[in-house]
Amino acid sequence: MKSIARLLHRLSELPMLLAAATLFVLMVLTFADVIMRSTFSAPIEAATELTRIAMAVIVFSALPVISGRAEHIVVDLLDPLFHRAGVERVLDGLITLACGVLLVWPALRCFDLADRARSYGDLTEYLAIPVHYITWFIAFMTLITAAAMALRGVVTLFKPDLLGGARD
Repeated sequence: MKSIARLLHRLSELPMLLAAATLFVLMVLTFADVIMRSTFSAPIEAATELTRIAMAVIVFSALPVISGRAEHIVVDLLDPLFHRAGVERVLDGLITLACGVLLVWPALRCFDLADRARSYGDLTEYLAIPVHYITWFIAFMTLITAAAMALRGVVTLFKPDLLGGARD
């Protein structure tokens, strides 16, 4: 069981590396665009387009890992009402499981939108990058996020000791 946990932890590093590398490229692009714009009055024309793509890659690469580790932003306004240990764990498990199941619909919708973009031949404005590649990436990562959340919800409900530390 520990070897599976170790493997999952190693696999979760891959999307975070992609997000970090993309963030670095975005930083360099922004720096170069500012220098080109200020010094030579010649901005990088595709900078806005590349920034939008990079932001999608960063967010949707990190989303499954953040959700699987329960490191996302949590609003706990109602937690004092359910502060008993057993009820809180069950509620956390049910909510996480429900969120995972509900995320399947946006993922499937994104797959539909990607297919539509492919059939229309949609391209980005400056670099003519096919839009469906980006949309498929978003859909795939959303589906992985749904699976990670559903799995975390099931584990929270039935085998919470596998998760290690409790949520703060």
